[in-house]
Amino acid sequence: MAAKLHRCGNMWVKIGAHPCWKVQKALDEAGIEYEVVKHPNRRGKREELERLSGQKVLPVVELEDGTVIREESKDLAARIKEGRLRA
Repeated sequence: MAAKLHRCGNMWVKIGAHPCWKVQKALDEAGIEYEVVKHPNRRGKREELERLSGQKVLPVVELEDGTVIREESKDLAARIKEGRLRA
């Protein structure tokens, strides 16, 4: 399954508490192929993300079929780890 991970541009932040990294790590560990789509760090500059998901909050996973998933990062990471990304 190819997906897109919409995340902040702080790719260097790789700590467990960082929401974008938490979801990216879960995707990596699950072996899910994805493309990273970087968005501005300031919420006020995330118009493109708002058009896609209805929110300006990251991270967001966009599936190949166009489904957009936006949840709290811990819930989204758990969903990925449990193999329920499509469910």
